[in-house]
Amino acid sequence: PEPNGFLHIGHAKSIVLNFGIAAEHEGGKCNLRFDDTNPITEEERYAVAIREDVRWLGYDWEDRLYYASDYFEQFYEFAVKLVKDGKAYVDSLTEEEIRDYRGTVTRSGKESPYRNRSVEENLDLLERMRAGEFPDGAHVLRAKIDMGAPNMLMRDPLLYRIRHATHYRRGDAWCVYPMYDYAHCLEDAIEGVTHSLCTLEFKDNRALYDWVLENVGFEEPPEQTEFARLNLDYTVLSKRKLVRLVKENHVTGWDDPRMPTVAGLRRRGVTPAAIRNFCDMIGVAKVDSRVDIGKLEYAIRDDLNRTVPRVMCVMRPLKVVLLNFPEGETEWLDAPLYPHDVPKEGSRRVPFTRELYIERDDFLEDPPKKFFRLAPGREVRLRYAYYIKCIEVIKDPVTGEITELRCTYDADTKGGGAPDGRKVKGTLHWVSIRHAVPAEVRLYDRLFTVPDPDDVEEGGEFTDFLNPASVVITTGAYVEPSIGKDPPGTRYQFERQGYFVSDLIDSSAERLVFNRTVPLRDTWAKISDRDRVSSAGASDRKLHGGGTNPVNNPRKYTLDRIGGGKELELIVDQVLDAHPNEVRRYLSRKSSLLDFFVGQVMKETAGRADPVAVAELIRNKLG
Repeated sequence: PEPNGFLHIGHAKSIVLNFGIAAEHEGGKCNLRFDDTNPITEEERYAVAIREDVRWLGYDWEDRLYYASDYFEQFYEFAVKLVKDGKAYVDSLTEEEIRDYRGTVTRSGKESPYRNRSVEENLDLLERMRAGEFPDGAHVLRAKIDMGAPNMLMRDPLLYRIRHATHYRRGDAWCVYPMYDYAHCLEDAIEGVTHSLCTLEFKDNRALYDWVLENVGFEEPPEQTEFARLNLDYTVLSKRKLVRLVKENHVTGWDDPRMPTVAGLRRRGVTPAAIRNFCDMIGVAKVDSRVDIGKLEYAIRDDLNRTVPRVMCVMRPLKVVLLNFPEGETEWLDAPLYPHDVPKEGSRRVPFTRELYIERDDFLEDPPKKFFRLAPGREVRLRYAYYIKCIEVIKDPVTGEITELRCTYDADTKGGGAPDGRKVKGTLHWVSIRHAVPAEVRLYDRLFTVPDPDDVEEGGEFTDFLNPASVVITTGAYVEPSIGKDPPGTRYQFERQGYFVSDLIDSSAERLVFNRTVPLRDTWAKISDRDRVSSAGASDRKLHGGGTNPVNNPRKYTLDRIGGGKELELIVDQVLDAHPNEVRRYLSRKSSLLDFFVGQVMKETAGRADPVAVAELIRNKLG
């Protein structure tokens, strides 16, 4: 990597690929090398951050840490050889003139008037360039190849330019710096690299890569292989655009949890294993395409589901008073940290008292038919505790807002079951008011409202699609006391809410701050080409279209659903056929991939399928 910025998930894909291929072959090694040939943009802080990110992702370069700047002397010696062999010359055209002389894809280039300088004159000028005699832009060193070459990169490409700037490692020792295409191949050859992997935009550079190595004397050049770079939905990976997001204060910095940087993903609570699994899942392609961000979110959920403890957090608290529970008494309940299908053990003590908080959204005074949570006269189960029944609703006399629920609890239902066999359909999370710890909860979501923010109309900007609800901050939340002293960076599943992490920077024992890593399920509504949304949960919804302010310009989208039958079965079959590896994993590990398949079918149907029917159909087909 070049140490001129922070790594993002696209770089992570390359890191996983390079280190992964080396690990798959006996004796394989992967180098970490910094292509630090531009003193203007590169800094030590970026090099430090990149090393930390690579280590965090789980990789070790051992003793193979290299810098292009360590090879400057060798690069220069090779340049002198090319000049002596008549294969390079010093050109004194301006940058604009060089661009014009190069021609176009339909017009051949023309030779510089300085192309036929003598070897002696070229060596003299090159030495004086090296000595710092000339200002920036006065001269460049170019390879002498073919100004009529169909591959425009072979039309006498630049090898060296003058830069009077202090290098972060070499100081002012140099004022001429090699171009990337000249340095990269030499670095590979000097280090004995056998396979060099790069993204597709460097495919045409391969000819120059081979030309340089052949003409400086390397008989067996490394094998260069190109692969498609990562294009991920609902985000941007262009360094220029990421810089704009930071500089224009659309985000709080490079480690903002909404950013696709490795630092941002780490602060959001994403694990290295999830990133590695995601990169393995999407594989390597030879054609550029976009990757559904749902695959990344699936990889995150799949990893966290199997590794993090379950705890309770109430984000919008509503007070509950248990009238028949003794005042001042505390009952400590033993609650498991992991569900029965996760091969981990452990429990925590949860205090149960007369006054509790439940989620405000878990109560409705006049509930619809399929609302199974708390309502007047209705009984629900409190997670790990007892059945409770609401008998009275207290409201603010001025605003009419519900301020308190008065309930009773059934002491014979401890642990969630009733001796008389009666059943309840709703189970709620809760915290004891007396013991709960206040917390700030930051609900992070996708940074953009459309899958491809780069797909803008003329005159538009990618920033037009920024999601105004990409973070919602809740300051009045409460968590159970068992996690109050955990260190920053601890990950959890807040039951019924999602996966969260205590913020690495802002959270402390005195002020708890939690970032949402990912919801429990993908609840995003995807808009299809026909302006349908991928949510079969309602007959219509208000969503925003692209290109305008979604807050000021809501649009209404309707759904026409796909029921069961042959149409849905055909789509399910197509999805299963398209994901043979995931089918094999499902059959070996069972239900952990069910949500993935359901999500793919929902995507294919633009959300018109019934997800319950989809899940049932998949279970029937895969067993």
